[in-house]
Amino acid sequence: MLNHVDDDNQENETSYSNNDTLTTDQLPKSVLQAITKHGFDLITVCDISGHILFLSDSIERVLGYEKNELLGTSVFRYILQEDKEYIVKHIDLHQTVAQPYYIHIRNDVGKYIIFETMITILKWHDGRKYILTISRDISDKKQAEEMLIRSEKMSIAGQLAAGIAHEIRNPLTSLKGFVQLLQAGISSKEEYYKIMIDEIEKINTITSELLFISKPMTDEKNLENVKEMLQDVVTLLQTQANLYDIQLTLNVSDKLDIYCDRSQMKQVFINLIKNAIEEMTNGGTIEIDVTHDDKWCVISIIDEGPGVPKHLLHKLKEPFFTTKKNGTGLGLMISNQIIDNHQGQLDIQSNPSKGSTFRIYLPNSSSY
Repeated sequence: MLNHVDDDNQENETSYSNNDTLTTDQLPKSVLQAITKHGFDLITVCDISGHILFLSDSIERVLGYEKNELLGTSVFRYILQEDKEYIVKHIDLHQTVAQPYYIHIRNDVGKYIIFETMITILKWHDGRKYILTISRDISDKKQAEEMLIRSEKMSIAGQLAAGIAHEIRNPLTSLKGFVQLLQAGISSKEEYYKIMIDEIEKINTITSELLFISKPMTDEKNLENVKEMLQDVVTLLQTQANLYDIQLTLNVSDKLDIYCDRSQMKQVFINLIKNAIEEMTNGGTIEIDVTHDDKWCVISIIDEGPGVPKHLLHKLKEPFFTTKKNGTGLGLMISNQIIDNHQGQLDIQSNPSKGSTFRIYLPNSSSY
């Protein structure tokens, strides 16, 4: 019986030839209309200046507009200003391959929705160029990513809490001693005041960075100083590094800026440096080197751990894959997604002698 069914299926599968399939221009008009109306994608065709010439019927379901409202208007009226500036600067009108962008588009009630958009430059028979965009609402995807990031952030906060509590206890003990000395009427108060203020600043810096982890992720890109972000992260992770007898060294130019979301990018640095610390059970040095050229800012995190076997390098960015006993397998995946959303890339290499290098490529400020 089963063999009979399999034979029937095989006959059905082989009963069709290429001559029996349909090309797009052979599809009935009603089918094409159903695709543009009920599909998940928003399809537009614009001229080079951005005026909308064609809209898929899905516009009403996806953004709430009547189709005729938008036809003939400029597409840039509905795109977030920052996204517009980025697209105008980076789009290549001579490139026929689809170019990916993340774009915030305003719906009929004024809310901006994030879309993953593929932009293709088309040259028609009349010789003129047109812009084809295929956009998909990825709000749910972004929300899921944010939940994963928040989960990972809280996990990191819990892991760092014990070391940070120990780090805070030392200056608190010093403050208590100085207060007791002042109560006893000791002289040279000004000198003690300075030391007490320094200790309070130390506590404030550490707790501020710990509180940063618990804050919700934002999606606000601005020009940010690379050195300041990395110094904040080093301050937060220095306690854990001390527990492992690890020295963190930072080599970066004072004036190097990148266009990024500060909270997201600091999350990437925390994930990667923390991973390096946990791999170096015998102590050593982690170097954080920052270089740049006309296009890229390159942040290299170089550890002296056991290194990553070459056959596992390609799996490190996959969700839930981890080489750590108690790891979640989410840290690197989240970091890679954040970097990708910043039009960058993450490169992982095993060092020739020992350890690994995690290299982050991000567009530098001159690219914006």
